[in-house]
Amino acid sequence: MREIPPRGNWLDVGCGTGSLAVEWMSQRRSGMYHGVDFSKPLIEEARARVAAEVTYPELKIGFSFADLTDDGWTKNLPEARWDGLMMFAVLHHIAGCKRRARLLRCLRSLIPTGAPMYISVWQIQNSPRLMNRLLPWSAAGLEEQELEPGDALMDWRGDKSTSASSDAMRYVHLFSTDELHDLANICGFTVEDSFYSDGHEGNLGLYQFWRAVN
Repeated sequence: MREIPPRGNWLDVGCGTGSLAVEWMSQRRSGMYHGVDFSKPLIEEARARVAAEVTYPELKIGFSFADLTDDGWTKNLPEARWDGLMMFAVLHHIAGCKRRARLLRCLRSLIPTGAPMYISVWQIQNSPRLMNRLLPWSAAGLEEQELEPGDALMDWRGDKSTSASSDAMRYVHLFSTDELHDLANICGFTVEDSFYSDGHEGNLGLYQFWRAVN
């Protein structure tokens, strides 16, 4: 946040419950913050969180629903010249390398050359505890040959003692640093910084700073 200018129009892709929007307000930033998410309940929670804060006219905050795998998801965005993008803990939930590349090229088209994008992906492969939550693909009715290297299926129950009828599963793609770097390059970005954070060991998330190039 210290590196982002205090004024500008920013798009938060996968905004969740609006934590960044609240931080935007607490820092008295100006311009526009707009968050999009696939979960309508999370968007409603984000709107409620922002409504509970003291607003000011210099900053316009908005949220909208977006299925990032839909080619037309940008139609719900407000008209704006975006100064930068944020996409935290999202890309690893997009199944298929072609879909991920299509999304990133779409995001690149939204910003001018030189604009920044901050991105993070999970690194659950660094946690034996989380790796123990991986399920066989047969649990989702899929065969291993239908998947790509790095694809994984997680048991997403908060409490594994719950009954089998409460099963919940979540798709995750496990990126290597090189894979994410290569994906940035083929989609019109260059990687300017990269580091690990999150979790007790500080390595459950891979964060990168990308810049849009020609």
